[in-house]
Amino acid sequence: MSFEWIVKIISTNGPMFLRGAGLTLLISMVGTILGSIIGLLIGVVRTVPMPERGIKRILLKVINAILSAYIAFFRGTPMIVQAMVIYYGSALAFGMDMNVLRAAIFIVSINTGAYMAEIVRGGIISVDKGQFEAAQAIGMNHLQTMRHVVLPQVIRNILPATGNEFVINIKDTSVLNVISVNELFFQTKSVAGNNFRYFESFFVACILYFIMTYTVTKILRYVEKKLDGPENYNMIGNQMQVQTPEEALKHNKEMI
Repeated sequence: MSFEWIVKIISTNGPMFLRGAGLTLLISMVGTILGSIIGLLIGVVRTVPMPERGIKRILLKVINAILSAYIAFFRGTPMIVQAMVIYYGSALAFGMDMNVLRAAIFIVSINTGAYMAEIVRGGIISVDKGQFEAAQAIGMNHLQTMRHVVLPQVIRNILPATGNEFVINIKDTSVLNVISVNELFFQTKSVAGNNFRYFESFFVACILYFIMTYTVTKILRYVEKKLDGPENYNMIGNQMQVQTPEEALKHNKEMI
């Protein structure tokens, strides 16, 4: 490895690396956000109580079967294969001419949504059943219970897993080079093809991937700590003054 070549590659092709890194962050961030929304919606639907009979029961079973198939397919196949099928397959089968960037965001979103759906479902199940019963007791339906009681807790609990998906997406966007997305890996291949210094070129890409993932991880850890609040809560005085047993006994004696 030649450090002189690394410096030369960075100085000559720095804008290409930065454009690739920027596109990688854009696709992974938007894909993670949209995937989390998809996961939240699927998680809510899959936890709807099953009616005992009637058309609603049949409809809910069909919807659950479709969602289960979606989750199984996108969790059980590599993203690189999904990208090939969705981008090139849709063009051959249906004549669809998809924009590369939109196709990349769509692929990352639906892939992330399949994983987030199971994460959200696990978060909903982990909430104590007594909270569901209490919400029903005051007249809330399933959607109201989710919105006002369950989801605020679930979102906080799944934040580490969501951040992990974000970091994974930053790295997994490299497979989108098969559909010619100009992300970091694709740009690095172009640079290495021009100067034939593959080791040095991909070493620079490796450092950039590490900087992105490390920075995102630190930011998410900071957000988690802020949501946790201070470690120790100090009791402060309020308008309610509670008497100690000794004070109550003294007061009773004075009244007598």
